[in-house]
Amino acid sequence: MTYKLEIELSTQKKQKPAADKLGFGKYYTDHMFIMDYHAGEGWVNPRIIPYQPLTLDPAAKVLHYGQTVFEGLKAYRTPDGQLQLFRPQKNFQRLNKSNDRLSIPAIDEEFALHALQQLVLADQDWVPEEQGTSLYIRPFIIATESSLGATSSTDYQFIIIMSPVGSYYAEGIHPVKIYVEPDYIRAVKGGVGFAKTAGNYAASLKAQDDAAAKGFAQVLWLDGVHRKYIEEVGSMNVFFKIAGKVITPALNGSILDGVVRNSIIQLLKHWNVPVEERALSIDEVYEAHKSGTLEEAFGTGTAAVISPIGELNWDGNQMIINDGMTGELSGKLYSTLTGVQNGTVEDELGWMVKLG
Repeated sequence: MTYKLEIELSTQKKQKPAADKLGFGKYYTDHMFIMDYHAGEGWVNPRIIPYQPLTLDPAAKVLHYGQTVFEGLKAYRTPDGQLQLFRPQKNFQRLNKSNDRLSIPAIDEEFALHALQQLVLADQDWVPEEQGTSLYIRPFIIATESSLGATSSTDYQFIIIMSPVGSYYAEGIHPVKIYVEPDYIRAVKGGVGFAKTAGNYAASLKAQDDAAAKGFAQVLWLDGVHRKYIEEVGSMNVFFKIAGKVITPALNGSILDGVVRNSIIQLLKHWNVPVEERALSIDEVYEAHKSGTLEEAFGTGTAAVISPIGELNWDGNQMIINDGMTGELSGKLYSTLTGVQNGTVEDELGWMVKLG
């Protein structure tokens, strides 16, 4: 199907915040993308319009049954002013995988990328240029049918909003303390753990709040069946370097297929660093720590890229990793990947999509 993208530019531009005041997800650009779905018509009426509130019926299904999915990616400005996106095709591919699991109609990935590019270009003045900053992009789909019947919606909206964000590590990359969650579980195979849907995050908040009260930055989730196999850390994928080999939990139906996770695996293989995707138990990590072979651990995700883990607390056992310092490999991965994203390191694997 051929779509015609309508563009209505705002006549009232917002005042842009200072780079050192950006934070994360606090300010929004002048425009947004929106597209409608109606049963029998398909996806129709794609448009870029001034950023504005949504109008939803109180009976909209997203409000009652949580039928919604989302993505997160970024646009960057290189030192010479070039705008570029990091592997956006992967995000729209994953969005459709989430759509399928939530019974939401698939989007046209090629057109979605085109619409996103036009939206970024319309708001290109919002892409910050300071070190460590970027333009965070949030595509999402919501069920809008006005009905309290517990069935898949007949109507949806596909929306993209954008927000300039500051450096995740304002004072430099630093390791965090992680609490291994003993009571709650994030997901199980057959559920929606691999999908990027709101309910996954809502269900994780209680454990996160409890961990924060204990002085930890995030939780490490274990599997929901055996309660011993590592899955994710907070809202990130997780990697462990044990005896010179990097290990990350294999995608098993309850783990998010992270774009940064995939990129880290590609980069490690490109460097000829041994990397394995397999089941990894917390017991194995603990034994590696006791034997002195647990060398590094880190989370990966769009927001932080790499988040080194300096300490794990499991069942009262404190595991200090690499003396609580950022490991050599973690630091190299962070500097390389962020360098590729902001244009200061050569894009050897062809990940960046240039705009304009």
